[in-house]
Amino acid sequence: MELKDYLDYVNSNKRIIGGSKEHLFMTECLHEALKITHKINNEYHTPEEIQELFSELTQTPINRTLGLIPPFNTDFGKNIHIGDNVFINSGCKMQDQGGIYIGNDVLIGHNACLLTLNHDFDPDNRADMHPEPIYIEDKSWLGSNVTVLPGVRIGEGAIVAAGAVVTKDIPDNCLAIGVPARVVRKLENDIE
Repeated sequence: MELKDYLDYVNSNKRIIGGSKEHLFMTECLHEALKITHKINNEYHTPEEIQELFSELTQTPINRTLGLIPPFNTDFGKNIHIGDNVFINSGCKMQDQGGIYIGNDVLIGHNACLLTLNHDFDPDNRADMHPEPIYIEDKSWLGSNVTVLPGVRIGEGAIVAAGAVVTKDIPDNCLAIGVPARVVRKLENDIE
């Protein structure tokens, strides 16, 4: 299987059947991602070297505005899409098989966890997985220890408070807190 075929498959939100060619390909990519994240996480690198390794991981052109503080973990790496001026703090984990789309000027706090796969609810099919993308829109901020579940959109300018578990979409320019995350207020731009 080729990467393009796999991405076309998962980006159409089709179920990944345990033991299928898609599942086997995903497992092969896991080992590639482990090699690269091991390099990122186990020795010092300049920001430019981290950007190069991230480009190798995602197989996309280098984004020289990316700020990434290791450790960083992913079990795929090839379905991460990052805009300009994105900062990812230490301990971030991305399960990106279903696609993670991060806009411009986004901040991702310590130990954030972005998940794009759910296992099947039927115990007889528990090895099957259902991919759904995550969208983090421009100028949003995920606090430390935030978990974002599959299929969620974080709106433009939104803030998700530390420790929140995001199970459904967060509207633009809102503050969300809690488990599960709930919107507590609309954000006002106090700076003129």
